[in-house]
Amino acid sequence: MVELKNINKIFEDNGKSFQAVKDVNLQIDDGDIYGIIGFSGAGKSTLVRCINLLERPTTGKVEIDGSDLITLSPKELRLARKKIGMIFQHFNLMNSRTIFENVAYPLKGSKLKKAEIKKKVSELLELVDIADKENAYPTQLSGGQKQRVAIARALANDPKIILCDEATSALDPQTTKSILALLKKLNKKLGITIVLITHEMAVVKEICNKVAIMSAGEVVEKGDVFSVFLNPTQTVTRNFIKSTSNLQKIDALIADHATISKLNPGEVIVRLSYVKKNTSEPLISTVSQKFKVRLNVIFADIEIIEDSPIGGTVAIISGSKDEIQAAINYLYQKEVGVEVLKDARTA
Repeated sequence: MVELKNINKIFEDNGKSFQAVKDVNLQIDDGDIYGIIGFSGAGKSTLVRCINLLERPTTGKVEIDGSDLITLSPKELRLARKKIGMIFQHFNLMNSRTIFENVAYPLKGSKLKKAEIKKKVSELLELVDIADKENAYPTQLSGGQKQRVAIARALANDPKIILCDEATSALDPQTTKSILALLKKLNKKLGITIVLITHEMAVVKEICNKVAIMSAGEVVEKGDVFSVFLNPTQTVTRNFIKSTSNLQKIDALIADHATISKLNPGEVIVRLSYVKKNTSEPLISTVSQKFKVRLNVIFADIEIIEDSPIGGTVAIISGSKDEIQAAINYLYQKEVGVEVLKDARTA
C-alpha cells in the first residue's frame, strides 16, 4: 500500500542545511497498522508528512498503491491525497463550524447531493460514536470527542490510508485507550491501512502489528512488533521497551539494597522472559514441582502482543545449588530467557 524508497528530506535555513530524514526505506502493506516511533527530533513526523507530500522529499520515491506521488501533476496529486486521511495531535478542527460541518468540509466539491452528504456525515459520526454531538461546536467537546470528530473527518473521502501524527499525545491514558480501540475497529471493519506516529511504546504495543524505530532521521530497526519487542538489536529500541516494563524496577532495587532484594544464603534473583511465540506451558509451577526449588515472584509483567504472551517475571529462587542450576537449565531448554541478577549461592 505504501512504499518509501530512499527518502531523504533536507531543510535549508539561512544558508544552513539540516537533514531531517536520511535514506529511509519502508514497506507498509495493505491492512497494516504500522507504528513509526522515535524520540523528539527523530524525524518521524517529517517522514509521515512525506507520505502525502505535505513535505516533498528532497530525493526518493513515495509509492501509494503502486503510483509514485512525486511524478503526479498537481491535479492528480489532489485526487490521490483524497485517499489519504490525516489525523493530528491537536485535532485541527474549525471552531466556527459545527461538528457536522467539520466532518462535511472535505466533501466540498465532491459532487454529492446535499442529502447524500447529510447521510454520509451522519453515518461517519455514528461510526465513531459521537452522533449526538453533530450540532455542537468543537469548544464544547472533550479532547477525546474532538479526536473522534477528526477521525470521522479523515474518513469522509473513503481513504485507503490514514496517517496519525501523534494522534493520542494530547489525551489522557483512558481516552488514549478508547481512541486506539476505535482505530483498531476501523482497521478491521473498513480494511484501512493506518500509519501511526508516536513517541510512546505503549501505543505501539496496544495497536500496531509492525513498527519502525527512528533515531536522528534514520530507521534503525523495523519488523513485526512481537519480534522487535522480543529481540531488540538497537540501544534506542531497548530504551523504549524498558520504558514500558515493570521488570526493570528490580535493577534499581538491587542497586539500592532494598529489602525486597535481600537474599538468604543459597538464593538467587532471576529475571525470566519469553523468547518464543505461543508459550503456554505453566513453567513456574512446572519448575517448582519438577525440581526441589521455590519461586517467589516479585514482579510480573506479561502482555499479549499479536495474540502471543510477551514479558516475563522477576523471582527469587530458593533451594540447593544443584537444584537451582538444574531449574535454570530446564528454563533455558524451554527457550525462556534467564538473567541471574543477584546470586547468594555458595561455592
